Amino acid sequence: MKGRAEEADRTTARLTGLLADASTAAIDASGGHTGGVYLRSGTPGLLRLAVLSGLPGPLFRPWWRLHVDRRFPVADAYRLRRPVVLANATETMRRYPQFAAGLPFQFGSLYVPVGDAEATFGVLAALRPSVPDAADVLSARDRLMELADKLGAALAELETDGGSAVAWNDEPLGIRPPSVRASEQRIGRYTWDPSTDLVTADDRFHALLGLSAVEFRGTGRDLADAVAPEDGHRLLAALRDAAAGRAPALPLSLYTQGGALRLMEFWTSAALSPGAYRVSGVVRDPGPGGLGDAAADVLPEGVFSLDRLGVIVYVNQRAAELLGRPPAHLVGRSLWEGVPWLGQPAYEDHLRAALLSPAPVHFHVGRPPAEEGTPPPYRHGSGRLAMSIHPAPDHLTCTVRPADRMADASVALDTVSDAAATAAPAADPGGPTPDAGPAAHLYRPIVLAIALSEAVTARQVSAVVMQELLPAFGGNRLAIYLLQEQHLYLAWETGFPEGFLRPFEGVGLDAHIPGVETLTTGRPLFFDSMRQLAATYPGLALDADKGSRAFLPLIASGRPVGSCILGFDRPRSFSSEDRTVLTALAGLIAHAMEKAHRYDTEAALARGLQQALLPRRLSVHPEVETAGRYLPGTQGMEVGGDWYDVVTAGDGLALVIGDVQGHGVQAAATMGQLRSAVKAFALDDRPPDEVMSGTNRLLIDLDPGQFASCCYIRLDPATGLARTARAGHPLPLLRHPDSGTALCEVPGGVVLGVDPHAQYPVGELRLERGAILALYTDGLVEQPGLDIDDGIAALRAVLAEAGASAAGPDGGSLTAVADQLTATARHTADRPDDIALLLAVRRPGA
Repeated sequence: MKGRAEEADRTTARLTGLLADASTAAIDASGGHTGGVYLRSGTPGLLRLAVLSGLPGPLFRPWWRLHVDRRFPVADAYRLRRPVVLANATETMRRYPQFAAGLPFQFGSLYVPVGDAEATFGVLAALRPSVPDAADVLSARDRLMELADKLGAALAELETDGGSAVAWNDEPLGIRPPSVRASEQRIGRYTWDPSTDLVTADDRFHALLGLSAVEFRGTGRDLADAVAPEDGHRLLAALRDAAAGRAPALPLSLYTQGGALRLMEFWTSAALSPGAYRVSGVVRDPGPGGLGDAAADVLPEGVFSLDRLGVIVYVNQRAAELLGRPPAHLVGRSLWEGVPWLGQPAYEDHLRAALLSPAPVHFHVGRPPAEEGTPPPYRHGSGRLAMSIHPAPDHLTCTVRPADRMADASVALDTVSDAAATAAPAADPGGPTPDAGPAAHLYRPIVLAIALSEAVTARQVSAVVMQELLPAFGGNRLAIYLLQEQHLYLAWETGFPEGFLRPFEGVGLDAHIPGVETLTTGRPLFFDSMRQLAATYPGLALDADKGSRAFLPLIASGRPVGSCILGFDRPRSFSSEDRTVLTALAGLIAHAMEKAHRYDTEAALARGLQQALLPRRLSVHPEVETAGRYLPGTQGMEVGGDWYDVVTAGDGLALVIGDVQGHGVQAAATMGQLRSAVKAFALDDRPPDEVMSGTNRLLIDLDPGQFASCCYIRLDPATGLARTARAGHPLPLLRHPDSGTALCEVPGGVVLGVDPHAQYPVGELRLERGAILALYTDGLVEQPGLDIDDGIAALRAVLAEAGASAAGPDGGSLTAVADQLTATARHTADRPDDIALLLAVRRPGA
């Protein structure tokens, strides 16, 4: 047991070191100020931020977790295995509006997948200054890709050596980035070997801690004795944790025997023995030092400085008085730890702006009364303070003064950032951790509204609620019921025990249960514990004996839509803020569901129109078996223009497939006219080139403002000779009886409807008995972010495997082959384009 634990510690230490090195290297490679690594987690479909270099982790808590299927740059880079380059805020807003709404500041960013040929482990990310064009950051992208490749290889090796999948399930580690002014800082370096208890350090280390290099015996205990007594045990504990592979994420603030403040950092380095690692790090003087200290100390306004991790490294006396804390209680602590009342969403948003953008930020804050027992110099009444934050590469310099009219005439009363005059609230890309702070509650309406604007079906609306709302409040169960003919029917559920909700399906509005009463009364119901719920509704079946529940009415424009149930594993109290926000969110969900219902109704009518335009049955021939499939697109409610047909042509068969550009009624109407025209030419048994030319002229004469692709094949069933003509359509696929597949390299011309004099050369191919000919539209092989050649290669692989059973004596399994070729598309919730597929096989032995 002990051996496995030690091996796990070694693996964790190696993983931490690799990620820390990669995140800091990403800053230099990208020319930026922040680097980080997201890794897959133990929860399927969830990425977690593993390390963050150059930004305070707590301030970016809403971005700690990301769902891979959300429209965010990290998720896209991971899912599509392609870099995402966002040169500036404008490009970010255009491509990722939800992400931009959360961080509406002037910065650029790059995201590169980390993995190997077998798997994707995560994403390497870097934030950098904004530039006008993506071409300006291509070299940075290439350098970041090299780093990602090296990290991917190292993680693959680690996974092999450790025998388990590389994943991250903890909070992110905060890493201090390399300083651009390292030569100017007062920094001492050290290493500690836990096996010998020997500390090796440079001269600056000794000087900063007030040690004599000659008299210092160099053990961990001697080092602890060199600092203030109350800090010695903290220093030894941090050394032991680092030696066990658990280095503290933030620097340790401590005082020397002479009373000087120092910040000490601990890094895990090489393994010495099972469960023991060498520790290295630095000790630094946090203050700017010298005359700068003295000059700032006599200024009439408050001045303090933060490093890139949000730690206060300097504060003058006036700032300490205005903030209501002695300097010793501020320096060495994070801003929100030293000044807790600054940890409010609006203030945090300004701090994020200063960390991500180069422009100064000015805002007002409300100062609460001093706490009981505060010393006189720092005791004050409540009031407003005017604050300004001035960014620099390594730190933030802040000024603070009373917000009276005389002193503050230059600062607008409404707080704004020069970097983002209308800074939108912080968005949560995949749902913050269960203990997300008040920022999550205040910002959920805007985030949810943005996400719901992209959802058009009831299923998509429910998925958004699950991914955006439920995690924000720490919930793990969700049920959405919709009202139909005075009964409630389950539209979506997650987290409840299997079968638990079945008795409530189709329940009438006269039932005495909370899900019904919240809708009939229009009043949300909150239960802090399951005991409270059981007492209010005796006899009601409960899905757990612990936890809490919220029942929200879904009412849109005064009309009842349904009800929403949120479940929590632990008892919790719903504050007035929680209740207000959840009630408001229920209204957003109700309007989205109402819109989705209209969409579903109108989409059903549109699908009916589309189906009416497709052939009800295909022409048959005793020697040829055919099978066709059509799948409508699911994004938007407009019908598409894909079609297929099989027409008797003389003593043979005409196989036709086409795709009208665009969507909507006009595309469907054009498709119907083209299908009729091609069918008429085929029935007259015209040569393939004449069929294409005649259809092309017809489309130009109709002048619908659209073009179309088409593939026409005239097959002689007796000989297997197929004569083809193509108008800008994907090449057919041929599966030979021996399981090999090939693209049919037949000639083609331009799409229909462009050039009235276009020529369509005729090609030939031979269809052996038992071979399968596949015609398809681009919706089957195109995916956003992927090359169409990759999609065709994937289709060939499926055809090779699925077609093995179609070579039987009766060829009756061709429909099963068609189902297998479209299986992935059928199970894809969001299809941007419609899909048509036509298969033909000459029966063996006919």
